[in-house]
Amino acid sequence: MDLLALEFPPVSHLFEWPDIFLDGTVFGINKTVLIYFGAVAATLGLFFGAGRRYKQSLVPAGMSNVAESGVDFIEDSVIMQTMGPDGLKYLPFLTTMFFFLFFSNITEVIPGIQFPANSRMAIPLLLALLVWVIYNVVGVRSQGFFGYLKNSLFPPGVPVALYIIVTPIELVSTFVVRPFSLAIRLWANMVAGHLLLVTFAVLTATLWESTYVGAALPFAMLVLMTGFEILVSALQAFIFTILTAVYIGGSMHPEH
Repeated sequence: MDLLALEFPPVSHLFEWPDIFLDGTVFGINKTVLIYFGAVAATLGLFFGAGRRYKQSLVPAGMSNVAESGVDFIEDSVIMQTMGPDGLKYLPFLTTMFFFLFFSNITEVIPGIQFPANSRMAIPLLLALLVWVIYNVVGVRSQGFFGYLKNSLFPPGVPVALYIIVTPIELVSTFVVRPFSLAIRLWANMVAGHLLLVTFAVLTATLWESTYVGAALPFAMLVLMTGFEILVSALQAFIFTILTAVYIGGSMHPEH
């Protein structure tokens, strides 16, 4: 096989999409935006459809089962584990966030789309900043402004002499690093997964043209990575959601 025949597409072709409407009538509508529109529609459709079917029949089935299982999962595995009963009022927000992130991640493995919208930084960063605003507002409302600062910057149980080191770390960690770590974790994992899938797809296509046998290994890896990325899509949505609950719960209950 001629190694020069292996042509990997430029990174800009993998993550940057031109506007669909080039006449400027609809600014900024591209493949990524359409995926987010689809994620919003899928999330709304899931729960509105489940609610409509539940009214028609008290026995959950199909879409109602999925929605009910999702709500129970967020309540039992996220809220009750990190926030306690006081956090149940955030159930709609956290459930919506989980499904929106999952639907905008899973498009990575859907034929014809094959691109995770969260491999672009804008929405992960926007959601992380929203979480930052929420947990800081909750902290101030629950503890008072100075009480929130005190509990955040001077955690109890730490020797006074260590506050010289601990307080700057807590300041940067709580008020600066958290939103960026949330956004970068989601963004970087989706970027890495997309690059791996593209790499094995290019290898498979290139080797297929020269030797069918040689294409078997990268194709097998492509299938395995596709299954793995389905898991990653759900896992990254869960991690973002549970960390959001942890931050809000920490603002509500500083002793935790």
